Amino acid sequence: MAVVDREGMVVSANDSLGALLGTAPDELAGAVAADLVDLTADARTWHAYREVLRGRQSRLRCARRLKHPDGHSLWVQVTVAPLPAEDRAVLLSVADISSRRELQARLRHLQMHDPVTRLPNRTLFFERLSAALEAESYEQSGTGRIGLCYLDLDGFKAINDTLGHRVGDRLLAAVAERLTRCADEAGQARPSIPLVARLGGDEFALLVEDSTGTEQLAELAESVLEAIQDPFDISGQRLSVSASIGVVERHAAGTTPTALMQAADTTLYWAKADGKSRWTLFDPERNAHRMTRQALASTLRPAIDRGEFRLEYQPLVGMEDDRLHGVEALIRWNHPQFGVLTPNRFIGLAEEDGSIVPLGRWVLRTACRQARRWQLDHPDEPPIFVSVNVAVRQVWDSDLVADVAEILAETGLAPHLLQLELTESAVMGSAGRPLQTLKALSDMGVRIAIDDFGTGYSNLAYLSRLPVSVLKLDGTFVRGFQYDDRDSTATRPNPADEVVVEAMIQLAHRLGLTVTAECVETSDQATRLRRIGCDTGQGWLYSRPVPPDRISELLGTPGVQAGVGNP
Repeated sequence: MAVVDREGMVVSANDSLGALLGTAPDELAGAVAADLVDLTADARTWHAYREVLRGRQSRLRCARRLKHPDGHSLWVQVTVAPLPAEDRAVLLSVADISSRRELQARLRHLQMHDPVTRLPNRTLFFERLSAALEAESYEQSGTGRIGLCYLDLDGFKAINDTLGHRVGDRLLAAVAERLTRCADEAGQARPSIPLVARLGGDEFALLVEDSTGTEQLAELAESVLEAIQDPFDISGQRLSVSASIGVVERHAAGTTPTALMQAADTTLYWAKADGKSRWTLFDPERNAHRMTRQALASTLRPAIDRGEFRLEYQPLVGMEDDRLHGVEALIRWNHPQFGVLTPNRFIGLAEEDGSIVPLGRWVLRTACRQARRWQLDHPDEPPIFVSVNVAVRQVWDSDLVADVAEILAETGLAPHLLQLELTESAVMGSAGRPLQTLKALSDMGVRIAIDDFGTGYSNLAYLSRLPVSVLKLDGTFVRGFQYDDRDSTATRPNPADEVVVEAMIQLAHRLGLTVTAECVETSDQATRLRRIGCDTGQGWLYSRPVPPDRISELLGTPGVQAGVGNP
């Protein structure tokens, strides 16, 4: 302790203070107290100290790091408090807290580092990342950019599960050593060394502050891939793993830790989806597509209840008479944010999350109700059938037979006026429940069509055993007919195309099936298809998909091709 007058000069000091500061107590008398314990180091402490000396503040307490004359450093806690008014002095107390600070430092190190790899852990990583993204840290100096390599190990789980966690932990420690070596090499001749951290499990991150661009991050990612691909010798076993790395590099301004990690996590997923053992750079356009996909997936089920879907119908026209024989129901999503969406934008999502079942049920009911309405509105015309696409998951995840029976009974539509389309890859090789479902529907009188025929398995031997009544030729075959005899400059396709199509049509007819050609766009195509025996056609030559009222206009029209065209 020491007594300090109101001017800040030491009046007297005890032996303990002298020993702590490495100075004789009598030599402390007359010294400037603030200089002894470094109270002038920062403005706030210096101001508070002077306020205590003037009697305007009751107490000051702070921690200071002092240099002992013998060379070692020590941490002290300094307390300044006023003595009774008549003494016109303050009491300076100095306590050695070096051991306490050392313990705190050790505890913090344990708290902030991974015990397996001894790398900074997730907590310390985010602390450093947050500090690096604070404006004052990148506005005063550096490049103002930040980069991150976010990686996990391909095949680590198999090693952990088969050889045990002990071997797995040793492998992680060995990986950490190689990552640290890569970071040290990358930091040579640069202002800072990338921070290597283990974020959990087999996930690691390399944080590059003041990055110079994507090229620097790409070089770092390449070096990491090469380092990890070399086999590891762990407990006498030679182990091989690889890594997938998501790379993000951008301006620090406007970036948050959450946004940077989300981008890195997304890019790591891309690297794995693209085949693993590679690095992938964050792509804003690809991410925007992913975000759109997620937005659609999250709103798909509620959209059914909100009535955001509608059906359009594309005519199926007889090749011989050019009359309307049926229509294919095609779903559209009137999305409030993204506008009108065609099936290729959302049907895959619906199949993934199971919403294809309620959506498919809605399509089936709406299409059957509309077909029955056309029949009632045009009693003098032959009724047209409606064709509805069915996903495989509808067969597995719902009672399709019961749904169809209920909807036909509810709408009053005859079973032979309903056609269900399944893709060739879904139908060919069907066994068990799918085959039983198809047979039950066929026995009910519903027509079964194979869509996009010729692009899947093409198991012709199996075809004869399926309860199928219609083949729809994929448009790739029909496009082979798209040339004009009168145009001598037109590039003619291989004559084998027409031979193949004719053979498929003859085969279908031998099996008692009818054939529909998709993507008929020109009258020349229609003529050739008619000549080789195709039964019905579908495509822009006849009509694009149209609302129900346009189909009503066609009923009774002698020539659909002339009646609709391309509205």
